Amino acid sequence: MISLLNKSNTIAPEGYNRWRVPPAALAIHLCIGQIYAYSVFNKPLSQALGITRPIEGDWTLVQIGYIFSIALFCLGASAAVFGRWLERVGPRKAMFVSALCFSGGFFLSALGVWSHQIGLLYLGNGVLGGIGLGLGYISPVSTLIKWFPDRPGMATGMAIMGFGGGAMVAAPLSIRLMEFFQTPHSIGVTETFLALGTLYLAYMLFGVMTIRIPPEGWQPASGHIQTSQNNPSLGLDADAAIRTPQFYLLFAVLMLNVTAGIGVLGQASVMIQEMFSEKVMGASKAVSAAAAGGFVGLLSLFNMAGRFFWSSLSDKIGRKKTYTVFFLLGAVLYLLVPLSGSMGNIVLFVGAFCLIMSMYGGGFATIPAYLRDMFGTKEVGAIHGRLLLAWSMAALLGPQLVNNIRAYQIETLQMPAAEAYSVTMYLMAGLLILGFVCNMLIKPLRNNKSKLS
Repeated sequence: MISLLNKSNTIAPEGYNRWRVPPAALAIHLCIGQIYAYSVFNKPLSQALGITRPIEGDWTLVQIGYIFSIALFCLGASAAVFGRWLERVGPRKAMFVSALCFSGGFFLSALGVWSHQIGLLYLGNGVLGGIGLGLGYISPVSTLIKWFPDRPGMATGMAIMGFGGGAMVAAPLSIRLMEFFQTPHSIGVTETFLALGTLYLAYMLFGVMTIRIPPEGWQPASGHIQTSQNNPSLGLDADAAIRTPQFYLLFAVLMLNVTAGIGVLGQASVMIQEMFSEKVMGASKAVSAAAAGGFVGLLSLFNMAGRFFWSSLSDKIGRKKTYTVFFLLGAVLYLLVPLSGSMGNIVLFVGAFCLIMSMYGGGFATIPAYLRDMFGTKEVGAIHGRLLLAWSMAALLGPQLVNNIRAYQIETLQMPAAEAYSVTMYLMAGLLILGFVCNMLIKPLRNNKSKLS
């Protein structure tokens, strides 16, 4: 078994069909994308002791929100730390470790819910699961870029769309499992975590055993390769890349795009229930928990589709122009969200966030190709891993902005819950404008034929 994980046993034989690789990548990303559906656990976990309502000793939404932030911080940190290790040992071994960490995080968190120790959830779904996220995220991406040098944007979109689509499966599945396991004395989360950990481990191992890397010097049959700034088979190594101003501008571009989307995504289920509650809309039009779960799933669908659509489009119009659309259109949409709430227009609210999430996901899928255009493919996995520290910073900043500004306005200013998100939405629009400026400052290292502009 151990020998099967060696990089030498992962090299594809002559004549191998490269289209057999995307399913292996999707097997990993569809599983680890569950993190985007974690908000469906927020309300049940906040009444783990009271069962039907929060009581003294129950965890607050702010406390629970740290799980999501820790997981995504550890995603970026582990991707940065282990990026070069991945390039050395190959994707199969990295994906195997990812599967053990991600599923193990659910098992440890199940113990935390059962014993009511939130520290075990921070360690389980947060730290251990986050390491699994980081390793699982970058392994298929760097592999697909090597298999599809003729369409790098589309290739990264194929892998990363699975991460965005994971919540589309996880949200309804988690709700059904909690309903199945729920009793008058249990919210059903402990058993749900155990079931999810087992299911994800089995499916991720399928991806582990089916992943392949191209032989040295392999080229697609078409012979067409999108040129990068450097020789696409060579390029800069990770240490050289991080010494350039372009790396830090790309870092800021990713961090600001992610910060503006991730805070909302982490609280999507609670947000729509509060902005369109029975008190605001009336009993017949209020958004239920089940409908909110459906909203999370819909966001996941657009998150997933946007990753493939926008990254594929970037192969034609360029990476910089694609990000320009993300930042300018995204800012306008964030400004429309408070208006949709004050009007009671749930269609405008849902439509705005669906577009926002498509561009949020598209930003993740386009950034590896942006890096490849700028620095080449020599160590694109390691460079991508280091850039994902921007995701870590955004994971700490975004959800806490939403959670703490909301809590301050409700608890200190006595503001109705439905109105407590307006300041945050205006702030997110401002972050996107700043991201637009950073994107416009990015210039090629030297003259090239890349897809930067």
